[in-house]
Amino acid sequence: MNLILVLIIMCFNNQSKWVDLSTEDISENWHTYLSNSVEGWESKDKVYVLNPSDKKNNGLVSNKHYHSFILSLEWKVDNGGNSGIFWALNEDPKYSVPYLTAPEVQVVDDNVYDSENKENHKHMNGSLYDMVTPSELAANPTGEWNRYIIEINYKKNTGKVNLNGIDVSSFPLRGNKWDNMIETSKFKTWEGFAKSEKGPIALQDHGTKVYYRNIKIKEL
Repeated sequence: MNLILVLIIMCFNNQSKWVDLSTEDISENWHTYLSNSVEGWESKDKVYVLNPSDKKNNGLVSNKHYHSFILSLEWKVDNGGNSGIFWALNEDPKYSVPYLTAPEVQVVDDNVYDSENKENHKHMNGSLYDMVTPSELAANPTGEWNRYIIEINYKKNTGKVNLNGIDVSSFPLRGNKWDNMIETSKFKTWEGFAKSEKGPIALQDHGTKVYYRNIKIKEL
């Protein structure tokens, strides 16, 4: 076997594979924030459904920590629904909710915002919440399924968000531009925000019903 073929085989074998995180048993891959169990979420034919409570801190947190990855998932919300997808979460008890430490790709019923006001777009679907405005609003009508493909690659210092087949956001993950994004956001004075490059991913409990399915991740 020649050297080139050996290198090709080694490269192929080292490639990360897609891992399905939406098994029927939620606790196989997830737990709720600051808990050893799953509370407030249920699996219906591998569709993860949040039944909201008054606590509003039952974010669904991955058991595994990730550094660089591609995350693919489908989601939908009801009227007025709100959620989000976090990465590099710091699950420390001194932080009462996930959003205090982790950047968020928005999941929301866009109708709660006035889309004519461009300032609202940085809080709508496709945005890196309060930090990056999407290039366009690409969410399907409320109640329909949407698909996110989110790439977080610290090795290349790139973050990308694709919503329903459209590339809507891109951003660096460190450096002056990233620092400026935080400096001009609501997170400016949050001492624990975005301090890590590795941690769990999480699905937000924002006090409204939300649905996720086909959650797959590939490490880079």
